[in-house]
Amino acid sequence: MDCAPPWVYIATAQAHDDEMAVRIAEHRQRRDGGWRTVEAPLDLPGAIAAHGSEGPVLIDCLTLWLSNVMLTGRDLVAETQRLIAALRNADGPIVIVSNEVGFGIVPDNALARKFRDAQGRLNMQVAAIADRAVLIAAGLPLTLK
Repeated sequence: MDCAPPWVYIATAQAHDDEMAVRIAEHRQRRDGGWRTVEAPLDLPGAIAAHGSEGPVLIDCLTLWLSNVMLTGRDLVAETQRLIAALRNADGPIVIVSNEVGFGIVPDNALARKFRDAQGRLNMQVAAIADRAVLIAAGLPLTLK
């Protein structure tokens, strides 16, 4: 997909510590002036609804959004349904970054296992409605859909 700027970058990360604040700052510096950043650590569906028709949107990333939703105790099923509805209703092109966390070992605690399972379900739901799904492993793209 080749789309001219301006592009909307919907960021889901939160700086809960100094190290993460540095990562976020470095990430911002890598984006040039063609990007408009929208911070949406929790209301990703709202950000998509507000900006999904303004042109190309990059969401970075579903994994952090899910973690934020889970750690605040929000209703995961309801929030996921809101997200899927927002994606279906968006007019412009959207690229979504997510992590496949199920490739590793089974976590040793219940919260981490719940997160891993929820991330897998979320990735499947988003991939089901996507026009295209690409897995990147070792820097190499593998088109899944």
